[in-house]
Amino acid sequence: MPDFPLLLAPMEDVSDPPFRALCKEQGADVVYTEFISSEGLIRDAAKSIKKLDIYEKERPVGIQIFGANLDSMLKTIEIVEQSKPDIIDINFGCPVKKVVSKGAGAGILKDIDLMVSLTEAMVKHTDLPITVKTRLGWDHDSIKIVEVAERLQDVGCKSIAIHGRTRAQMYKGEADWAPIAEVKNNSRMHIPVFGNGDISTPEKAKSMRDDYGLDGAMIGRATIGNPWFFKQIKHFFETGEHLPEVTISERVAMAKRHLELEIAWKEVEIVGVMETRRHYTNYFKGIPNFKPYRLKMVTSDSAQEVYDVLDDVLQKFG
Repeated sequence: MPDFPLLLAPMEDVSDPPFRALCKEQGADVVYTEFISSEGLIRDAAKSIKKLDIYEKERPVGIQIFGANLDSMLKTIEIVEQSKPDIIDINFGCPVKKVVSKGAGAGILKDIDLMVSLTEAMVKHTDLPITVKTRLGWDHDSIKIVEVAERLQDVGCKSIAIHGRTRAQMYKGEADWAPIAEVKNNSRMHIPVFGNGDISTPEKAKSMRDDYGLDGAMIGRATIGNPWFFKQIKHFFETGEHLPEVTISERVAMAKRHLELEIAWKEVEIVGVMETRRHYTNYFKGIPNFKPYRLKMVTSDSAQEVYDVLDDVLQKFG
């Protein structure tokens, strides 16, 4: 593991096995599954079970789970262990209303004692490392992340990734990394502290490392349609220079490969086609007059049609 590892953040409907595989090939050091509902796993919900698929080539890989009920979370650990992940990560940060309203994700930031006791019980229930992803706090007036991180560490949490916004901010405004640095600089902290939020350029990743002194970067939205981002950051770390811009030919090849992997994983062509749609806009971001091609890709139900559009893109813009 490098001194400053780059982690692919867990993202719902994004960080599935095909996307994780592409990011891993492009330099991601640790990857995480989409977040998985503990209640969904216990109910044997097909969508939740499918999210447990992990492959040797992805390692080290973490399975991320969320929930607020202790019994459910402990049962979930037993189910998750069967997939043999390297890490079990608890989501205490998702700001989405349907998760928060159940007291899970960032909802638990209103009850720090519960957050700590859940983590402690889960640590005691498994030999796998338990890690946590969270936010600065529920809102600006309730930020106690230094104390929270310390308490989580004290009950056996092995690392913490912190998104530099409160739940109240959702994804608005700028992420504030200063409180994350405070956690890292607390002399009582000895577990790795990873920063998350707004790492959109290699320069920002370098700043997180050099100016804020964090142990690594967990990167989410900037990787969608851009698995090369990990390689670009590492090159910048080594040379201080940017890699040449990704060519149209490389983008087309990656989009095709992504679709192939998705269909192979889902085992149903139309499902694989639909799962890949959200990435196309990002694979071809910034290309002028691209709208008609994007429209064809995101409305097509046939893999062959998408491949044909991608061939047209290569011819037109390559």
